[in-house]
Amino acid sequence: MGQGASATRRPRFRAVVLGVSMGGVDALQRVLPALPPDFPLPLLVVIHISPGSGDGLARLLDFTAPLRVKEADEGELPQPGTAYLAPAGYHLLVERDGRLALSADAPVSFARPSVDVLFESAAACYGAALVGAVLTGAGADGAAGLARIAAAGGYTIVQEPADAVMDLMPRAALARLAPGTPNAIATLDRLPLLLQRLAGMEAA
Repeated sequence: MGQGASATRRPRFRAVVLGVSMGGVDALQRVLPALPPDFPLPLLVVIHISPGSGDGLARLLDFTAPLRVKEADEGELPQPGTAYLAPAGYHLLVERDGRLALSADAPVSFARPSVDVLFESAAACYGAALVGAVLTGAGADGAAGLARIAAAGGYTIVQEPADAVMDLMPRAALARLAPGTPNAIATLDRLPLLLQRLAGMEAA
């Protein structure tokens, strides 16, 4: 029997965090609809969007994806099979007890919401039980946060730069990570199956 087969053991992961910027709407429209409604982990998502954008993206993704997609609310406990988007103009954080928090603090890495803020707080909460992915985007937001996830023992994913609409965020993440990481460099087409395997889904 293969010792590495995820179907033979309980999944070690408790949550997935995703960070995207330029090209991110298309990326999320490709990744989230490809995940099943019974995906057994919550997904926490930061996408750089303009303040005042409203919840239109969350509603669009909720309509097209089999799993539930919503904007994150202060104090809620993330549930499996649900993707939580940071509201426009607010940082999304994970508290030590696993509940979500929203902050209007100053931008980090020139962004609010910031991928780094989400990733670093999630790494502090989940430690090695976290999957983090930096996808298409401009700038370096997410690079420091993904390095924090790696340092905590989590699983790190970077979108293949050649597959990204804007490759600056993936390249910044790759440059920031220590030798031997990330755990995977994936195209958007491959990412949903990879996430399902990491979540221990037998069908994946």
